[in-house]
Amino acid sequence: MNWDDTKVFLALYRKGSLRSAGKALDVDQATVGRRISAVEESLGAKLFLRTSKGYVLTQAGDVFLKNAVKMEHIASDLVRSVESIDEQYAGEVRISTTDSLGVDFILPALRTIKDRYPSIKTTLDTSTDIVNLSRREADIAIRTVKPSNPDLIVRKLASWPIGLFASKTYISQHGVPKKDESFHDHSLVVYSPHYQRGETIHVGGIICEKSIIQLGVNTSFMMRQALVQGMGIGEVAIPLAEKSKLERVWPDWTASDSYDIWLVTHQDFKHTARLRVVIDSIADFFESMSTFKNA
Repeated sequence: MNWDDTKVFLALYRKGSLRSAGKALDVDQATVGRRISAVEESLGAKLFLRTSKGYVLTQAGDVFLKNAVKMEHIASDLVRSVESIDEQYAGEVRISTTDSLGVDFILPALRTIKDRYPSIKTTLDTSTDIVNLSRREADIAIRTVKPSNPDLIVRKLASWPIGLFASKTYISQHGVPKKDESFHDHSLVVYSPHYQRGETIHVGGIICEKSIIQLGVNTSFMMRQALVQGMGIGEVAIPLAEKSKLERVWPDWTASDSYDIWLVTHQDFKHTARLRVVIDSIADFFESMSTFKNA
């Protein structure tokens, strides 16, 4: 079996469509279709059925999948084993993070790496999706959720309190809400995944009616941008809100949960020089920011 063909098979299985698989592999969908057809022809078996919900595995495809995953793990282990002894301050480092952290914190940290180690090239992917480091979808991930995989090295970068914020313009137009009025005559910005699932919405520790929700967003970056535009009141990690020059609403209120940030990499890379440099630079940047220390 050609490993490249196996990668095409796995991409189509995980994405469910030729177009999405092609995007993940950086090829066009026709190429994905041709490669899958060639594999099926060489095996003399149908691996996928095309349905209204996308491509689904046949019985033969299920058997192929189990061995394709094994093949993927072996290939990844091989690459990691070789790269883990790399002591050169050169090469590519792929980082996955959120757009909010990427704009305000990771990019400034990468600037210092560019100046000191010009031979290290970085790729920054900002997404709400959690990448799989074991499958080499990234070398480093900066996450707000701590992973449980024992093969990963986890380093806590920050733990920020969450407060209630709005723009100066919004407060000047609508005033500060009273705690006993449940945001009456005010507008709220909330995280859309919560309210789309029908969950009870809490803002500032208060249960809120859906009628006062002005906007739902799916990232902290869009939350901040919405508040800056005067769309309403919302919960934001205090250092992030300060960077956006938002005004604190109810300064004595802080959420029970904190906004934690974790740096994650695979343990096989702990001795790779270029990764050590990038990891230390990012961690040092977080540590050097006075906002973090005061949060």
